[in-house]
Amino acid sequence: MALFRPHGRGHIIAEINVTPLTDVFLVLLIIFMITTSAMVKPAADVDLPKAAENETEPKGIIVTMTPSHEIYVNERLVGGDDATLASVLRDALDRAPDKVVALAGDRDVILGEVVRVLGLAKEAGATGFALASE
Repeated sequence: MALFRPHGRGHIIAEINVTPLTDVFLVLLIIFMITTSAMVKPAADVDLPKAAENETEPKGIIVTMTPSHEIYVNERLVGGDDATLASVLRDALDRAPDKVVALAGDRDVILGEVVRVLGLAKEAGATGFALASE
């Protein structure tokens, strides 16, 4: 087999090395991808509305839990009793435009208490939950 002879001295190597060619193609592909994404324009120029920072009025209700086991529903102190809390949550959710409960709890509040309050809110008719943070 003359095709697979080892190259000796003085013979010309006529093989194509595709590794540099592949590197060049990949670099070109990346350059084209970046420039194409920068050149894409939206279909129409629109002036989007800006949100005001002080427009944070919640549409749902806020449940606040303190480390001393006090629970507030929309700044109203509610007793720790499950039946009282459920009825206050139900009344507040009936009056709220959105059935969302935002839970603001201290770092020292036990997770079991949070789960209990969220369960009562779900039974009272809440359809969404949010956790407040700084």
